[in-house]
Amino acid sequence: MDPLSDAVKKRGADAYVVYASSRDADMRYLTHFTTSDPFVFFKKPGTKGVIIVSQMEVGRASREATASIMTRTQAGLPDILKTENDPYRATAKMIAGQVGKKILVPPDFPIALANSLSEYCTILVDGGTVRSMRAKKGKNEILFMKNVQKSAEKAMGCAISLIRKASVKKDVLYLDQKPLTAEYIKFSMHSLLLQHGCTAVDTIVSCGEETAIPHMTGTGPLKSDEPIVIDLFPVEEKSGYYADMTRTVVKGEASSEIHDMYTTLLEAKRRAISRTRAGVSGAHIHQTVVDFFKDHGYESNSRGFMHNLGHGVGLQVHELPIVGPAGKELISGNVITIEPGLYYPGTGGVRLEDMGVVTKTGFENFTAFPEELIV
Repeated sequence: MDPLSDAVKKRGADAYVVYASSRDADMRYLTHFTTSDPFVFFKKPGTKGVIIVSQMEVGRASREATASIMTRTQAGLPDILKTENDPYRATAKMIAGQVGKKILVPPDFPIALANSLSEYCTILVDGGTVRSMRAKKGKNEILFMKNVQKSAEKAMGCAISLIRKASVKKDVLYLDQKPLTAEYIKFSMHSLLLQHGCTAVDTIVSCGEETAIPHMTGTGPLKSDEPIVIDLFPVEEKSGYYADMTRTVVKGEASSEIHDMYTTLLEAKRRAISRTRAGVSGAHIHQTVVDFFKDHGYESNSRGFMHNLGHGVGLQVHELPIVGPAGKELISGNVITIEPGLYYPGTGGVRLEDMGVVTKTGFENFTAFPEELIV
């Protein structure tokens, strides 16, 4: 029996029900069907599950979906709509006619639909079974993510090449007689990613004081002799899987503080990777880095190292498992990041981030990009 069937049976339910578009990572994982419109998935114990889609989606669903296919007509929706005008009540009645009297739903199930369904079914909220299932990646998922990482590294290479080629005028980087801006770097990376079937949003290209704020996306002209943090997390449109990587560079000369922070950071990342393997908790690996930073005079609170050491990556850029104080034991097949960072207002910040898969014996790093501070 699969974990989702086990969860349904354990709660005494008749079926597991999801209503979402494929932008919902759980729905995409369960069905492999991609559409921007919400649709129904239900799974009774011991079955592969069923999706309910419009007639116009049947042809494509038959090629993509791993679930059985039912049309809305087959599920009785046209007849229901003859007497029920409210779309949520109509959809609820359609679902109820297929799934039984007690259903298990994900935590983010639409409340309006849940309210309508409660007239026909007892609704139980699952604790996150599918999210836990997604944390262990299969061979195909790992292959997808390795491919996305290759595209991410091409984009990162493009960004650093632009910074390397830039000239300096009054502490500002120039390219082709124009200031080299964070916006232009992001545009260049995103354009290249599109050529490789990937997209990216919220990409970070921060410089100077901005780098002391971990998720400051960055804006304006880049400066010489200042840290530039580039954090890129593209998604491959075809597969839906993400990659995630960060590098920090300086064009010119780094201050002694930034140089020391970077050297310490590089060793912290290496130590964390060397301790990562199945059976070790994310909390333990995180604490290893906290202790290492403390030994070298760096804090781990509102300054210094202020975030989790890493996180799972997959159909979402941030998913299970946690590599931080709340992190549980890692298992083979977890794809995670290792991303220590140090941040000090008035000095700046540095971060390095690699992504790879946890194995029985260690960490297979997908990231093969140089770690050069000075470019």
